[in-house]
Amino acid sequence: MFTILGSDGKEYGPVTTVQIKEWMHGNRANLQTQCRRGGETLWKTVADYPEFGFAGAKPFVPPPDAPAAPPQATANLAGVPASGGESVPLEPARRGTRLVAQLIDSMTGLLFLLPAGLMLALDGGDLENITPATSLVLLGCASALLILQGYLLAEHGQTIGKKLLDIRIVRWEDDAKPGFVKAFLLRLFVPGLIGAIPVVGPCFTLVDILFIFRPDRRCAHDLIAGTKVVKS
Repeated sequence: MFTILGSDGKEYGPVTTVQIKEWMHGNRANLQTQCRRGGETLWKTVADYPEFGFAGAKPFVPPPDAPAAPPQATANLAGVPASGGESVPLEPARRGTRLVAQLIDSMTGLLFLLPAGLMLALDGGDLENITPATSLVLLGCASALLILQGYLLAEHGQTIGKKLLDIRIVRWEDDAKPGFVKAFLLRLFVPGLIGAIPVVGPCFTLVDILFIFRPDRRCAHDLIAGTKVVKS
């Protein structure tokens, strides 16, 4: 087993020899990438280990006049760059972390709706005879929550809960920011509409939750939106 050292100074691993070779074939690492074997303390290049000295593998040498690449230019737009300008695949967020983030978001929603709930209680708690003032407060609270969460999802791929727990949503194919359509409309709004359908909705919601136990930890709403949740 090996540990890879990224250009950001962070360590990634342990990973197997096979995994590193796959990264090399996918241009995510090269023979100049810093790594060390389990139990060792000295960092070496991949080329220093005989396991990676297969025919045709050559260290990456940039052209003499090539301009320096901007930060993360070769990191799939959102990946973590490793030594030599390559990128290391982002690690999926833990299931428990995602659950806690969802609980935080649920509590946040309740806090935003608390003023409307208090006004409704003062009105007697009768939803059929809700007053115009309470309706406006409810609409305002719900709109504020949607705008805040929508902005965080579009700009950072995070809800309040995900931001607090340092996880985020990225596109499945290239680890880039998901944007408003994928992170909000496809991942949140569309599954919400499906979940509201009588009979079908509860079944979909259950299946959506159970999909977290897939090897890639992608729920049904991730498959719909083409996203995944990773550690920041």
